[in-house]
Amino acid sequence: YDVTAVFIKVWSPDWLPCTWREDRLDAMRVAAKLGIPFVTLDLEKEYKKEVVDYMIAEYKAGRTPNPDVACNRSVKFGGFYRWAMKQGADFVATGHYARVMPNKQLTTKNSQSEKKNSKLKTINYRLLTGLDSNKDQSYFLWTLTGEQLAHTLFPVGNIEKPEVRKLAKKFGLITADKKDSQGLCFIGKIDI
Repeated sequence: YDVTAVFIKVWSPDWLPCTWREDRLDAMRVAAKLGIPFVTLDLEKEYKKEVVDYMIAEYKAGRTPNPDVACNRSVKFGGFYRWAMKQGADFVATGHYARVMPNKQLTTKNSQSEKKNSKLKTINYRLLTGLDSNKDQSYFLWTLTGEQLAHTLFPVGNIEKPEVRKLAKKFGLITADKKDSQGLCFIGKIDI
């Protein structure tokens, strides 16, 4: 693949500590080590509206929000996905522990001319759990459409986390021992 690394900049309040600057620097260093271009994509407005404001509104209404689903739907497979497709990308790849599998080949009607014309064949895609059951993130991706799945790669979905770390060490990536990302920067360390 001809790969471009993309760091998605999301909203966080100035008054709370957030590691996005350090995370961006780590991503830049990994891209440099791999010799691939690096781009920062500013999706602060989308994140603030679709994740932060949504989460606060849901809590105010007495409901339990799922900001991870909202982020994947509106930011990663919303703003980022649309941006990547406009740039001419064939696929987007993320570090989610999930898998995409072609379902089956479907053809329209049974006429001889249609059977010969492979352009009429379509493939349906489905989302599967990640191989590492301790890290599976497929639940947070349930809103992805078949069209999105057809253009999505989950490179770590077929391997377990310890193997991901071994590969990162093998390739000399500075993030090989970095703590797993968890939580939401905009909330800070409070008990929700």
